[in-house]
Amino acid sequence: MEELKKQFEVDSDLLERVSDCWGAQTEFRAERDRCKRMTYGDQWGDESVDKYGAISSERNSLRARGNVPLTNNLIRRLVRNVVGLFRNRWTPPHVLARDPANSPQAGTLDCLLQYNMELNHLAELYARSMEEYMISGMAVHKKWFGVKGNMSDCWTDIVSPANFFIDPEARDVRGFDASIVGEAHDMSFDQVCATYATRPQDMRTLRAIYGADSGDTRRRCRVWEVWTRDSRGCYLCLDPTTGRAFKVPEQNLGDVTRENRRRLEESLQRPGADPGCIRYNWMVDSRWRYAFLAPDGTLLRSGESPYDHGSHPYVWKAYPFIDGEIHSFVADIIDQQKLTNRLVTMYDWMLRSAAKGVLLVPEQTLAPGANIRDMVDQWRRFDGVITYRHKPGFPAPQQLSSKVSDFGIMELLNVQIKMMEDISGVNGALQGKLDNGSMSGKLYDQQTRNSLSAVTDLLKSFEDFILAGASVDASNIMQFYDKTRIKGIAGMHPGFSPTIDDSAPYFHTPFDYTFTAPVSTGAEPSTQ
Repeated sequence: MEELKKQFEVDSDLLERVSDCWGAQTEFRAERDRCKRMTYGDQWGDESVDKYGAISSERNSLRARGNVPLTNNLIRRLVRNVVGLFRNRWTPPHVLARDPANSPQAGTLDCLLQYNMELNHLAELYARSMEEYMISGMAVHKKWFGVKGNMSDCWTDIVSPANFFIDPEARDVRGFDASIVGEAHDMSFDQVCATYATRPQDMRTLRAIYGADSGDTRRRCRVWEVWTRDSRGCYLCLDPTTGRAFKVPEQNLGDVTRENRRRLEESLQRPGADPGCIRYNWMVDSRWRYAFLAPDGTLLRSGESPYDHGSHPYVWKAYPFIDGEIHSFVADIIDQQKLTNRLVTMYDWMLRSAAKGVLLVPEQTLAPGANIRDMVDQWRRFDGVITYRHKPGFPAPQQLSSKVSDFGIMELLNVQIKMMEDISGVNGALQGKLDNGSMSGKLYDQQTRNSLSAVTDLLKSFEDFILAGASVDASNIMQFYDKTRIKGIAGMHPGFSPTIDDSAPYFHTPFDYTFTAPVSTGAEPSTQ
């Protein structure tokens, strides 16, 4: 088997680096799993230690004492409210050219972007990513070009934060300082072979790596997708005629010098004219590379980033990412949710412990030959008749009911619910509740705006994630959509120009563009 493995290179250093990144996020994955359990109803799963030192879940510990663990899931309601708010205020981002002269080209790009968003069902993906963002504090999308099903296009996939890893030293909220990102793929052996085997001997090598010599092709095989940033020398160039700055590799500097000679020769024919030569300086540039690793460090595939934007295909956003820490929306209200569940369970226990409908029958009053079970059966009937022997000094059969003592549990429960709304910022106005039926529409609108202030930061942060994804989508569209596809999608668009030379890409001229905001928080003051 070792001879077979030699057909692929082994990168132990990169595998060790991946292991360090994966281990650094162990606490985050555990916290995400806890928040997910709490959101979807498993709120008694935390570990507890009894007086004997035994460890068990809070659910089992409560059941062992004869109680029923009840759940009043308020977290799920708050999450649904914010996701619903996001859906109601969601609008697709649109491309706008900063220079009016580029408006037709930006209009075509916007038409292509809307097509791609519909193709990927991005409205639904962003809603689910918003839910994930609230639960775990992180949202991750992968923007790639390739074949999915029977189509070759630019695709967007949701990546679970449980499978994603980033540079543990990253501190920039935009992710600009991350030097390594990636994810863990768990695939079937057939998928591994279909993706990475290019010749028959590769099949044998992969079987040796994953121990699949027995023919069990249904087992899950892990593949690490790793993107790292490497440094290399290049030249930073500035073209004074266009004001555009660009980079060229060291080996391509000759193209710049030839262009400068051409401009000098042309300027000699126009005395006094500025040649406008391109200025350049050497610098150290970074370039992203990809690698697919087997669990033992075997390099299945590697290369430089195939994208014109020169980066990795992942768009990720962590909240709030202060000093690299992630604290989710749900994590802030777990303690209040657990206390609410304890109060509900305690109140239920008190209700079950109180005497309700207990029948008291003195034995001395039973009629001769009477059966207590027959008396109980008659007591339950609406037209039952009970016979008993009356004796002085002994009371008649009677039903006993006792009231539950008021320990202020309902007041505490209301306080906890109010605290959850205050901490989360999702209070009555944001949930569509009215304090009273006579509230005016203007007052209700003002209360809604005030309520939105608490979640504006969360929505604006996620908006930045959407805009970053739209920017990558636009870059991939300009790179991978040829003129035939562009004409088929946007051929009737006013900005489409079919007279452009077919030998050049449609978006051959870089232009500066921006995007409209995809989410309106409604928290801004009205200008009307």
